Amino acid sequence: MTGATDPAASGLAGGDLGVWIAIAAMALVTYAMRAGGFWMMGRVPLTPRVQRMLAALPGSIVAATVLPIVVNGGPLAAAAVGAGVVTMWIARNDFLAVMVGMAVAAAGRAAGLA
Repeated sequence: MTGATDPAASGLAGGDLGVWIAIAAMALVTYAMRAGGFWMMGRVPLTPRVQRMLAALPGSIVAATVLPIVVNGGPLAAAAVGAGVVTMWIARNDFLAVMVGMAVAAAGRAAGLA
């Protein structure tokens, strides 16, 4: 075996110490970023303004994730997301909203809309 399919060439068989050092370094940096965030927020006074910001954060993350899908996905993606939003507004059930959105997307694709 040669090239990318050879375990020794890819560093998986311990042939390349640099790969393992890079993986360990990335793991340490990832842990430090997460732990550092908790450490820093432990030192921030929870004023009413900070509490409002933290309360709005999940919605902001969802909007930042969903908006590009709607913009790039076209009318079918917008209809699926809209169906999920309406379901969430009426039923207040996350799982049901996701299922309805997926059903609308699947039905639209089956009908040849995408």
